[in-house]
Amino acid sequence: MDEQKSVELLEPRFEHGHFLLIAGLGGPFTPQTTAGIPALWEKFGPHIGNVPGQKGEVTYGVCCNFDGKGGFDYIAGVEISKLDDLPEQYRWVEIQPQYYAVFEHKGPLDALPQTFRYICDTWLPQSGHEAADAPEFERYSEDFNPRLNTGKLEIWLPIKA
Repeated sequence: MDEQKSVELLEPRFEHGHFLLIAGLGGPFTPQTTAGIPALWEKFGPHIGNVPGQKGEVTYGVCCNFDGKGGFDYIAGVEISKLDDLPEQYRWVEIQPQYYAVFEHKGPLDALPQTFRYICDTWLPQSGHEAADAPEFERYSEDFNPRLNTGKLEIWLPIKA
């Protein structure tokens, strides 16, 4: 019998996202190297609240620059108001207004890969929607605490309207 944990997901809500300018620490990843993403967040933690032009306390994990072979760039970051004064150590990405299916992830962070698999392998093919060629991102609420499993984590999947 398959012992896979069930993914507890609500049906998504649909939103028109607005323009976001996200800056943080990032690098290239593949499906085989995503285990390195938590270490990127650990490295970025001390920067939160100290990124020039930071807006608010919400944090974002952005998957962008998909290469079509499974590779992508991931940026652990925050929203900023402008690129002026942004030190070179930071990577940044512009997220253009887009239509999204927004999923709330319930449970611990280590179950996040299962949530992504459910969204991409089960929900998307059955939904009648098609993924758009745009950045996908995780949005962590101001009060998000991975150790206490508190706060809200949403996955914003770009879809064609």
